[in-house]
Amino acid sequence: MPPAERLQKILASAGLGSRRAAEALIAAGRVTVDGATATLGTRADPARQRIEVDGRPLRRAPADRTLALHKPPGYLVTARDERGRPTVFDLLPDAALNLRYVGRLDQESEGLLLLTTDGALAHRLAHPRWGVEKRYEATVRGAPAEAALEALRRGVLIEDGRTAPARVELVRRGARRSLVRLSIHEGRNRQVRRMLDAVGHPVTRLVRTSYGPVELGRLGSGRARELRAEEIAALRALVGLESAAGGR
Repeated sequence: MPPAERLQKILASAGLGSRRAAEALIAAGRVTVDGATATLGTRADPARQRIEVDGRPLRRAPADRTLALHKPPGYLVTARDERGRPTVFDLLPDAALNLRYVGRLDQESEGLLLLTTDGALAHRLAHPRWGVEKRYEATVRGAPAEAALEALRRGVLIEDGRTAPARVELVRRGARRSLVRLSIHEGRNRQVRRMLDAVGHPVTRLVRTSYGPVELGRLGSGRARELRAEEIAALRALVGLESAAGGR
């Protein structure tokens, strides 16, 4: 079976510094693969070959984890709160405390929150350059007219500037309450609430139903699940990250 990865990438992934630092180790003759001194062109399969640094076997970093959590209302998206309010990490086992959340939901909002140990994935999913689509269902006060929906589709002016155009659908109209489905590519603080405030229809309930290709589906409130390998691959492809072994 052909070698899978560049050796400097394997060393960096195992926590031995940057790829440049890993290249320095290789160039100094401190790295061997199956007993042979490696060179900068060496490729290896860490699952099948013995890699040593200074005569010690390389310890592989644990595989990254990415979870979907159905955040209930009332929980903060933070690792800890000085005032002792509940956080999303209270819903997760202690083993999940090394996860990073991707983006935020405000305290009263609910729905899909992604958490991951993959720092590169977390950074790119939240970065505006990649424009990852987030979809929401908002229960609002009143009955939005077509003019209000069109304003949202064009972009509305809020405190920190005009928003990018959104995809908007009126799911249900009522005299006192209506349901709006809205998709955005930005990630400003409380953006969906502020957009709907700007067109005169304050939000009374906000649920994020998807983040990129990952759907909330029937995941129960307060419950979490590991993402499937194909979901992780789709997320990584969406933000220009190469696939990694083991479904990362």
